[in-house]
Amino acid sequence: MNSETYIDFCFITKLEGNFTGEIDDILKALFKGNRLNWYLEEKSADGAKVVIAEIKGMSNWNTEEEAIMYIEDHAGEAFWNYLQGYKMFIYPNSRGCNSCGTH
Repeated sequence: MNSETYIDFCFITKLEGNFTGEIDDILKALFKGNRLNWYLEEKSADGAKVVIAEIKGMSNWNTEEEAIMYIEDHAGEAFWNYLQGYKMFIYPNSRGCNSCGTH
């Protein structure tokens, strides 16, 4: 069953190179096969580059814990080196209305 998925990541590195492109490649590899799309916003401040990744779409995860386990199993070293924070919401598709699940 597919779940609505919303993930925000904050990645930071020293000011050099095409950081947004590198983050895009990391996310493409990490979420290959999932129906997720993302928007990347890059900012520079105090000698560092910050990329905020806003990810939305449908996934097979039913809980945030399942998504975290997937990321822990599939993310590469660069992902973990750059990641500074995240926020995640997974809304499983339920039968009927969202308030009671039966109607």
